[in-house]
Amino acid sequence: MAEHTLTILLAGGSGSRLQPLTADRAKPAVPFGGKYRVVDFTLSNCLHSGLRRVLVLTQYKSHSLQKHLRDGWSIFNAECGEYITIVPPQMRGGASWYAGTADALYQNLFLLERSDADKAVILAADHIYRMDYAALIKAHDEKEADLTVACMRVPIEEARAFGVMAIAEDKRVIDFQEKPASPRPIPGEPDTALASMGIYVFSMRRLMEELRADHALEGSSHDFGKDLIPRLIHTHRVYAYRFGGTRGRVEPDRYWRDVGTLDAYYEANMDLLQPVPPLNLYQADWAIRTYQGQNPPARMVPGGNGQDGLLANSILCGGTVIIGGVVRHSILSSRVCVHEDAVVEDSILFEGVTVGRGARLRRCIVDKDVAIPPGETVGLDPDRDARRFTLSEKGVAVVPKEYRFE
Repeated sequence: MAEHTLTILLAGGSGSRLQPLTADRAKPAVPFGGKYRVVDFTLSNCLHSGLRRVLVLTQYKSHSLQKHLRDGWSIFNAECGEYITIVPPQMRGGASWYAGTADALYQNLFLLERSDADKAVILAADHIYRMDYAALIKAHDEKEADLTVACMRVPIEEARAFGVMAIAEDKRVIDFQEKPASPRPIPGEPDTALASMGIYVFSMRRLMEELRADHALEGSSHDFGKDLIPRLIHTHRVYAYRFGGTRGRVEPDRYWRDVGTLDAYYEANMDLLQPVPPLNLYQADWAIRTYQGQNPPARMVPGGNGQDGLLANSILCGGTVIIGGVVRHSILSSRVCVHEDAVVEDSILFEGVTVGRGARLRRCIVDKDVAIPPGETVGLDPDRDARRFTLSEKGVAVVPKEYRFE
């Protein structure tokens, strides 16, 4: 399979709804769960699924992502035809950047042509989930499909944000609407719709034909969900693949999240702190790989007043030190320092954050290399926070990278 399949990760989105976390980094490079980056989940799925010919199409603010892939994902053997290759915009089709998902592939059509692959797996690099793509590809081959679309059940009120599908008994896709105002429910389940996950397996020949045809079509937005798939279901063999089934080697936790907004990102991180997290990071043969710096172990020590710190239901990464402070229901990345009498609750602290003595943090995200002054508060006074920081729709305060308090 690996020799005949080319994988393309679409990692070029601007992530505007995640500002200020994406002010200096692409959305796939945003830290997640303390030690990971968002892109690590998709790449780990590729690794465990045996997909080792991977093109990563980048665009906006890609330096942080490129550095992470270099440091953490230079693991494949080029002599065996394996690679993870970063592909910035080549401008081979003109002077414009990518106009849509299909246009991103069209502008790199020469890479598809010279790959000698007979299938292409197309993935978004900015979702949190675990999936065995080998089982998806096997289902594609069994149906002799031109295109297979991975899908999942979603509540009908959430379906407006997805491509919504209808399928026949043999799983052939008979209808596809991108972000419809009135989503079509699953027959017999009026409160549920079948949504595309933006995960596709194409016959390579069919994909290249359709990319050329779409490029020449006036009025096309050059997007898979808006243009290619709705056309293909009437003329070609397009099938659905249900996410979270028993096929494949990954345990079916059925967890998938688009962390495209600050609240979605915050809540997905908090999911990891549930007593039994809905996303299983502990399956021994499906580890999530990432880059880890050479940090000393995390530890807790008493403060200068002799008071021991307190840690409750939290994630701590290497190099983090709690010096007589209190940390509850929070995620602390590497090299975070929490000083005595400080209280951190329901928060996410990125690498290199220092929380000064007596400071209080609640329901906030603090980007890397921020020093919270002694006695400072974040997340306790919404009006004051709104004057200084970004507030999410649900009131999570986000302190930008390297912010300096006055």
